[in-house]
Amino acid sequence: MRDTSIETSGPEETEAVGARLAARLRDGDLVLVRGELGAGKTTFVRGAARALGVSVPVTSPTFSIGHRYAADGVAVGHVDLYRVGLLDGEEPDLLGDYVGDGRISFIEWPADAEHELVAPRARVTIVHAGADRRVITVEDGEAS
Repeated sequence: MRDTSIETSGPEETEAVGARLAARLRDGDLVLVRGELGAGKTTFVRGAARALGVSVPVTSPTFSIGHRYAADGVAVGHVDLYRVGLLDGEEPDLLGDYVGDGRISFIEWPADAEHELVAPRARVTIVHAGADRRVITVEDGEAS
């Protein structure tokens, strides 16, 4: 799955695309996930997290900023920057518990902070394509 666009027809297929990406991820990798409200960002992350070994429910971190999940041999960080925007005025270590060594990290709504997020492994964009259909584009970034 290198610089690919895939159309899905439901949440299960969106999760499956996340799982395919997860198979390529390694400790320390960062994935930026973009899409409008309700596009399926958390659904995509849920599929990736399950493939990485997360067995608890994966939910949107919009109101808590981030969630950490135990997976197989690595933690999964899931962050939502929708309410944060730029990281410039935030605590310097705001993302410290979610991003870095010992973690595979997914950041939703990275647009305003993308210049501060170093070397993402992949950039994912999810677009509504009508009904339950989505077009998911995965662009490879820096290799870990």
